Amino acid sequence: MKTRFILPSLCFILISLIPSFGINPSQIKAWKAQSNRVNIIRDEYGVPHIYGKSDADAVFGLLYAQCEDDFMRVEMNYIEKLGRKAEVFGPSELANDLYIRLIISQEEAKQEYKTSPLWLKKLLDAYANAINYYLYKHPEVKPALITHFEPWYPLLWTDGSIGAISTGSINQADVAKFYGLSGNKLSYLKKNPLDPEADLTGSNGFAVGPAKSKSGNSLFYINPHVTFYFRPEVHVNSEEGLNVYGAVTWGQIFVYQGFNQYGGWMHTSSQVDVADNYAETIRDGLKGKEYLLDGKWLPMQEQNLTLKVKGQTPQIIHLYSNHRGPIMAERNGKWISVKSYNRSIKSLIQSWARTKTKSFEEFQSVMNMRANTSNNTVYAGKNGRIAYWHGNFVPKRQPEIDWSLIQDGTKSSLDWQGLHPLKDIVQSIDPASAWIQNCNSTPFTVSGESSPKKSQFPVYMAPDAENFRDKNAFRLFSTSDKLDLDDLIRLGYDRKLTAFEILIPALVKAGEKRNLGPNSAFGMAIDTLKKWDFQARLNSVAQTLAIQWGQKMLLKIPKKQMFGGEIDLIQSMEAYITTGKGEEMCQVLDIVLQDLTKNWGTWQVAWGDINRLQRITNQVDFSFDDTQASYPVPFASSTWGMLPSYNSKPFSNTKKWYGVNGNSFICAVEFGPKIKAKSLLAGGQSGDIRSAHFFDQAQNYAEGKFKEVHFYREDVLKHQKSAYHP
Repeated sequence: MKTRFILPSLCFILISLIPSFGINPSQIKAWKAQSNRVNIIRDEYGVPHIYGKSDADAVFGLLYAQCEDDFMRVEMNYIEKLGRKAEVFGPSELANDLYIRLIISQEEAKQEYKTSPLWLKKLLDAYANAINYYLYKHPEVKPALITHFEPWYPLLWTDGSIGAISTGSINQADVAKFYGLSGNKLSYLKKNPLDPEADLTGSNGFAVGPAKSKSGNSLFYINPHVTFYFRPEVHVNSEEGLNVYGAVTWGQIFVYQGFNQYGGWMHTSSQVDVADNYAETIRDGLKGKEYLLDGKWLPMQEQNLTLKVKGQTPQIIHLYSNHRGPIMAERNGKWISVKSYNRSIKSLIQSWARTKTKSFEEFQSVMNMRANTSNNTVYAGKNGRIAYWHGNFVPKRQPEIDWSLIQDGTKSSLDWQGLHPLKDIVQSIDPASAWIQNCNSTPFTVSGESSPKKSQFPVYMAPDAENFRDKNAFRLFSTSDKLDLDDLIRLGYDRKLTAFEILIPALVKAGEKRNLGPNSAFGMAIDTLKKWDFQARLNSVAQTLAIQWGQKMLLKIPKKQMFGGEIDLIQSMEAYITTGKGEEMCQVLDIVLQDLTKNWGTWQVAWGDINRLQRITNQVDFSFDDTQASYPVPFASSTWGMLPSYNSKPFSNTKKWYGVNGNSFICAVEFGPKIKAKSLLAGGQSGDIRSAHFFDQAQNYAEGKFKEVHFYREDVLKHQKSAYHP
């Protein structure tokens, strides 16, 4: 009698508690049913190979696996895109939140979800269901803010790029000033102006056609340079034809840079003009602010935005916008509006559709959607086709105008005039050279002599300058014989620091004029640099001298700006060394020698003793400790022409330099009768410090040793370490 009484009561209590947590019992049943249609197999490196009945089931498994590997980063990406970082980190993130909320409309995202096609709605529902199911099954996981994920969230971030937001010349500081956010605690003020490499990211993408391939199969090289641990490695399959391998950005539903059995795609960051700024003429009207357009005064759109702040009362900000977009700054007494295209359902559909293309023609058709605003695209396919498109979403404008400048907002003739068709943008398809390279650089060197011609395109289509990685890749492809997969990896890991071919001879020439004697520290340093072959090595003292000297020189070299706004660092350096600044260069080397001696007891420090790879926490803000184990890394920043980019720097509590961004997911693919691929991931697959896969790829990463990719199910099963339903 007692037992019968207690159990029904307990069941009643448990059931009655479920609605208070916002979870309906029927929802739990649906989650479990979808989970049973998904299998996740983890291989020897913890890479998840996800198999679902439908595409939606595959997305469910993909998001669940991402949450297992690093829920914190999944959540943090959406906290940022929701403009809610100040709710977690306090008022220092207010400017960032306001910046995001001005250019990413949550109301538009919600409406697009409601009207999305059924197939897409299923994917978006699967996204939310998977994350919410993960939180339901793991009550020990405590979200920083988001306890329930909504299916419209992916429509806030429809591109996988780390730098998908474009607002022309407007930044967080402009927004904070215009809307009255002030104080030295704002996060955008935390950046160190003395760190010239602080914001360096980028990517390399290579494609090799049959004529330059030893096997006659096309080859492909995926090499994004992003913040470490920003993307994991995944393999996603469904019985609806999905079979895609590559890198996914935490919390997104599509493989961003990767390949299927028919072809591969690699995105490099683009300088194509996709956002413009307009100086608006404003006056006070009877019902609010008005702006002048073609001689007529039009009402400015106005609304209040409430931003929540941790530990403070919410801030209410009065926003302004016009037909072009939000008002985000004031310059010379003029309000500045921003015209941009930072999110859309069309962009999300394009991001998904490319993962299921089966031929070059299908891939080109997806490119013709023209909704990708932040990327160049390198392609190689099983049929031997290779291609490159410089940008994708390219608005039509008056070609003679420098669109990097702020335009006259009183003229509607300066508004965008639709989009350029895909055939008109800068591109290289099946070039006679049989190779393609892009390193976030000009498209006019992308295929050697077969490259597009600069004179045939308006500047706003390709304002990108040449950089030292580009020069290095151009040299390697132009002089190499036919390649196989291992040759391509070796090419991608070329260690020449080409920038110093310009800088070091000028320093040596100036240093020898000092005539301080070969036995002085300065004289020995000059001799060391004179003998250097510009190759990156762990034991190189010359590399230590060159990089520490080069970083300081970057602050002194005047930056040469091209028409279109892009900084040309190569021209800047070449111009500087002709200006008779030899003694200044020598004085900077004096400082480097003093600093090295102070920190290390000698100036003769090998690069590998300074440059390290370490992962001791999973915090988004990196933390390092000289007393704990780390790996020496020979690579250096992409600034100096290093193809396998590795950006490192010292921290307040360290004298060693630790890597924070650069090579992340790297993959080389051969599209033969069967896919052959090798990959490497910075650090490891998991963000759990207790996991065997938290840092298990570190030594291979430091040495550039790739692992085999398991693309076919029979190979996955051979290397299976665990298998389960979510």
